[in-house]
Amino acid sequence: MKTIAHKIIESHTTAESVTKGSDVPLKIDQILAPDDDVVPSFLQFETLGLERVQTELMVCYIDHNTQQMGPESANDHQFLQSFSSKYGIHLSRPGNGICHQLHLERFTVPGQTVMGADSHTPTAGAVGMLGIGAGGLDMVAAMAGYPLYLKVPATILIQLTGRLPAWTSAKDTALEVMRLLGVRGGKGKILEFDGPGLKTFSIPERATIANMGTETGATSSVFPSDDITRTYLRNQGRASAWKEIKADPGAVYDDTLSIDLDRLEPLVAKPFSPGNIERVSAVEGRKVDQINIGGCANSSLRDLAAVAHILKGKKVPPEVSVSVTPGSRRIYIILSQTGILAQLLQSGIRILEPTCGPCLGLGQAPPSNSVSLRTFNRNFKGRCGTPDAEVFLVSPETAAASALTGTITDPRNMADTSPRFFVPKDIVGDLDSPDDMIVSPADHPAAVKVIKGPNIGSIDVPKTGDTSFHSRVLLKLDDDITTDDIIVAGTKGVPLRSNVPILSELVFEGIDPTFAQRAKQAPNGTIVAGDNYGQGSARDHAALCPKYLAIRTVIAKSFARIHLENLINYEILPLIFSHPEDYLKIDRDDELQFENVYNALENARTMKVKNLTKGITFSVDLGFTARQRRILTEGGLLNLMRREIRQKQSSGCESKG
Repeated sequence: MKTIAHKIIESHTTAESVTKGSDVPLKIDQILAPDDDVVPSFLQFETLGLERVQTELMVCYIDHNTQQMGPESANDHQFLQSFSSKYGIHLSRPGNGICHQLHLERFTVPGQTVMGADSHTPTAGAVGMLGIGAGGLDMVAAMAGYPLYLKVPATILIQLTGRLPAWTSAKDTALEVMRLLGVRGGKGKILEFDGPGLKTFSIPERATIANMGTETGATSSVFPSDDITRTYLRNQGRASAWKEIKADPGAVYDDTLSIDLDRLEPLVAKPFSPGNIERVSAVEGRKVDQINIGGCANSSLRDLAAVAHILKGKKVPPEVSVSVTPGSRRIYIILSQTGILAQLLQSGIRILEPTCGPCLGLGQAPPSNSVSLRTFNRNFKGRCGTPDAEVFLVSPETAAASALTGTITDPRNMADTSPRFFVPKDIVGDLDSPDDMIVSPADHPAAVKVIKGPNIGSIDVPKTGDTSFHSRVLLKLDDDITTDDIIVAGTKGVPLRSNVPILSELVFEGIDPTFAQRAKQAPNGTIVAGDNYGQGSARDHAALCPKYLAIRTVIAKSFARIHLENLINYEILPLIFSHPEDYLKIDRDDELQFENVYNALENARTMKVKNLTKGITFSVDLGFTARQRRILTEGGLLNLMRREIRQKQSSGCESKG
């Protein structure tokens, strides 16, 4: 009796058995590549000597870094479009929409797998697809035809019963999952949703919940593919993509949670964590300076129609800045066709280009010492672009109600019935039209020249080499350090993503502005951290830039899944304290000695580290799989792939993983 996740994994692996905790190769059907992280990945793929991407479908989305404030972003866009054309990748042009919303509309297929260099790739689970976020080098491997190696997660069944009361929504359901699991409760797990309450959620609403599951640390979230899925795909002009997929009766789960939708009320994630959940009614009345509605979690037609319904005929007060971001160009068009766009504009709303933008601090930074309500999925400190702003995560309904009052407002105070919106039948046909903002690969790729502006350079990842080394502790950190903490997003960091030497100057800038300079002066440096190091975005640069600064080891109580793989891929040793209390015995500037590291990687489960400053020795776990050990001893994933592909080419074999 199999779960949905088990069925998809089993149908996509050559492993003899799929058991929890086993490391299995997973065939990837589709790759999702957002623009902000993939320039280095594409440059790395070039070094492999392959002529085409090896997966069935790959789509590159220019959706994060679209503002073109200087030539760097425009240069990146030229590079991405020309590279995609040459190597067999579809490209979604700037302004076409947010990758997760677009992929849901145009490319998702129930029962297939999609991996993306973005942690919210599990949004595709709304239609019964297994979406997995990964780092940029893992994406390069998938582009080259290698499988994605997955430590088979445990599966949590989340049973939905009842029906949401008036003025609560899928976002409140997602926040309730966050309340139950926190930011670590999903680590090493897949969240699978079922129950009689499931039929009350449309695909965009399921997408909101699947999207937010990432914030629990979950590997993925997945829903059944049912009649609601079939209707959604038919309305997108993709009826042939549908197939039913559901868990077997009596399927065995590792844990089960129940959410009684009848009892839910509007919820909010308070600063500065998606897991800091409270009832809206408990924080009601707090003055609000800014409201942003959109993002990959809540920019669907359903969400924006609900906002327009609440605001219709009313005006937002002038002291509150309110913006709305449609998730895709198609949604934008439908808003204009139905009059919803006019309702929003007449209420005093600013309409932004369909882009990720404000979610990662690219525009719409709130005022200093302000309160911003956002329908996004993350509210890490400073992510919005204003270090001292407080960001609260809410539903579109709560955001719209608060926009009218200028304070955090429980939307249940607005009316007796919840807004409902259905796409009028006379515009469904427009969804069937081809999307001319998605550019297909060239028919004659050999004639395509890849355009590289002056800000785009080569990416070299040399093997570190020395098996015994001296290291200084450059930084000691607390729990739940995010990839935003490691390498800044926003207008300062994102335009520099194609220039690793310059971007590396910003590593840990918000925590210690001296870090990059100190790292250069003490190569083979060590970072010490608490639990869940590297949570948040899949951001490859959070490992690539420390590698450029010659960081050799990170010792932590535990790691977030994607960042752990990213560190291994760049040959930075992610070590776990065998005894968590040893974390207390290490301080910044302590001098450490590592001996015979590669021998330990090949033969041991633990390794001793000498703290020369304190005169003590402590133990770290080497809980790596055989594959991870090989990546580390071979000098990182890129170097390993180069050797394997060249060996196959020289022996006359096809270049496949």
